[in-house]
Amino acid sequence: MQKSILIIDDDAKLNQLLTGYLAGFGFSVFSATHPEDGLKQLVSLQPDLVILDVMLPGMDGFEVCKTIRKTSAVPVIMLTARGDVMDRIVGLEIGADDYLPKPFEPRELVARIQTVLRRQPELQVGEILKSGPIEADIVRREARLAGEFLDLTTAEFDLLVLLMKQPGKVFSRDDLLENLRGFEWDATNRTMDILVSRLRTKLFDDPKSPTWIRTVWGTGYQFIPAKET
Repeated sequence: MQKSILIIDDDAKLNQLLTGYLAGFGFSVFSATHPEDGLKQLVSLQPDLVILDVMLPGMDGFEVCKTIRKTSAVPVIMLTARGDVMDRIVGLEIGADDYLPKPFEPRELVARIQTVLRRQPELQVGEILKSGPIEADIVRREARLAGEFLDLTTAEFDLLVLLMKQPGKVFSRDDLLENLRGFEWDATNRTMDILVSRLRTKLFDDPKSPTWIRTVWGTGYQFIPAKET
């Protein structure tokens, strides 16, 4: 099935170029130069992925991402003009799945899009993972805690599933990044720490006295089986 992409960027020329380029890889592409128009298209089109620029008129990309996350778990790739590390960290903290600094090679954007989208069908194996009050329905891509729906982003859900599938196993940060994103990241960035922190917050998990996700100092993270809680 053809995947659809919504680009929200005030650079009309870039939108046009990317629309043609991504169409060559089989994507159906839509674009908006104003955030309000982009949010309206998000509702009407229900795209499979959003490419979101940080620098937008009226409402910056961070605010747009926050608005998207109130109602949708659609994957979001943010574009940062300066490549500023703080921009990337803030974007990940508010729910973006990936980021790419401008200027960028279009082929790299395609690779990142394919990596993010590829995660979803790989997880659809027709099972529900359970550990005490936590449930993760892999087909529906829904998670619940004590029966209450957890509003998880794509990356947060995939991290939860990865950890729950192998409870007790210690995953290094590199292991997690490789499994969730499929390519190497700069070892100095805080990508995985931010993602784990976001998931912990939504699980009401105290990192100092964890119930679900334990930090193994100097190594990485592990999921605590319910029988240990």
